[in-house]
Amino acid sequence: MKIRIISKSGVIPEYKTSGSAGFDLPAYLEESITLKPGERRLVPTGIFMELPPGYEAQVRARSGLAIKNGIGLVNGIGTVDSDYRGELLVPMINWGEKDFTIRDGDRIAQVVITKYEQATFELSESLDNTERGAGGFGHTGV
Repeated sequence: MKIRIISKSGVIPEYKTSGSAGFDLPAYLEESITLKPGERRLVPTGIFMELPPGYEAQVRARSGLAIKNGIGLVNGIGTVDSDYRGELLVPMINWGEKDFTIRDGDRIAQVVITKYEQATFELSESLDNTERGAGGFGHTGV
């Protein structure tokens, strides 16, 4: 699949290994950003993309930043819809105990392209029974 992009920095996203599901997003900054513990910030990437209909881009945290520095995404996973044409901005948070500085070009998140289907909804008075039924959180034990 080919995805058309605009990259303000000229950097073209790439998969780091042949088995990578996601590609990294770089920060696109005129000056560094320092996130204090608990601080949230939208970090620009300079990347704009045109996804085909039926696909989304899932923006996810990078595991190395998360485990080593406590840096994550405010919303866990962000969705970029196929009809969005704006810049990819990453909502980052510092869950750690120390200030964390983001510099231009730092890999701040990863993106996985996924196929989806839109559902149609039908109102009903009941749902089919299953073995699980309405069993929710912890219903199978700890």
